[in-house]
Amino acid sequence: MGHCEIDPFANKSYQAMHQPKEGEWFEKDISKVSADSIPDVHLWTAGFPCQDASASGKRAGIHGARTGLFFEFVRLLRERGENKPRWLILENVKGLFSVGGTGDFAEVLCELASLGYGVEYALLDSRAFGVPQHRERIYFVGDFTGRSTGKILSFRTTDTKTLEQIIGGPQGSRVYGTGGVSATLTSGGGGIGSRTGLYFVKRDFQKGIVTKDSCGTIDASYSKGLGAKQHRTGVMEARLPRAVIQPDKERTWQNGRRIKGPDEAMFAILASGVHGILLDSRIRRLTPLETFRLQGVPDEYFDRAAAVCSDAQLYKQAGNAVTVPVVRFIGQRIMKYLESEMKYRI
Repeated sequence: MGHCEIDPFANKSYQAMHQPKEGEWFEKDISKVSADSIPDVHLWTAGFPCQDASASGKRAGIHGARTGLFFEFVRLLRERGENKPRWLILENVKGLFSVGGTGDFAEVLCELASLGYGVEYALLDSRAFGVPQHRERIYFVGDFTGRSTGKILSFRTTDTKTLEQIIGGPQGSRVYGTGGVSATLTSGGGGIGSRTGLYFVKRDFQKGIVTKDSCGTIDASYSKGLGAKQHRTGVMEARLPRAVIQPDKERTWQNGRRIKGPDEAMFAILASGVHGILLDSRIRRLTPLETFRLQGVPDEYFDRAAAVCSDAQLYKQAGNAVTVPVVRFIGQRIMKYLESEMKYRI
């Protein structure tokens, strides 16, 4: 086990979350790492910086100053000679497909192939793996034996809504599946200001506020909030139009609920009853906890990171992170293949 991380705050979070054993391999700068210093392991993973391949960047490609760190990864593999790890998992943004007129993407494949790896790749969206975040990323899997090529990423995903409502009813009583994000935070509850449901929205320069079924991609600059000309995602704390009985009184003779859900009919009109409509909403940023949940990070791990880093650093780390359930699924596919390989040999 070991890791390489030049960002001191990201490293603090890693140390707090994973609590590595004394003596675990660690280096700050990959450009200064010697291949001989890396312990023998079966798998190397890397998410080489995406800024030079991202559609929002200057598109310098894999020869840019940051995305070009891919070649340091290649250097280390080459220096290992025949003592390379069997497996590789790499991740980068969708823009890698098109930067350099597709030449950069082809170069990545060729570099890995020249090292002796059988390589396969797939464009995977995080929302197909149990988190409500639209986050498309390219994943590469390399096998130094070449035997598994075409068998690890050969699966189909379904693009469905992942914020599952387990228990319905009024917004203050709805229960969502644990795969979704946390319940919307409010300053108070009860009465006609009952707690709200959760709705993803984005601020679109042309269309204004647009509701979404899943969260937009969380990036490292998410802490800047909902800019007027940016497609940043926020949460709408919404009290949509809802029927209210006796809105002028703190307490009422009405048995059961005083406030209905947004999709429910009005209360029966009675001579003695006073009826009203509750309508209110506001937009806020996701909390750091919610961004970590959107990346599939367990709350326990978030709590450890939050104890050593500021909110600004937590937002940045969530934006730079790889979605945990996606990588876990790929790892499970590798393990399943290895199990079948062992059975075949026996």
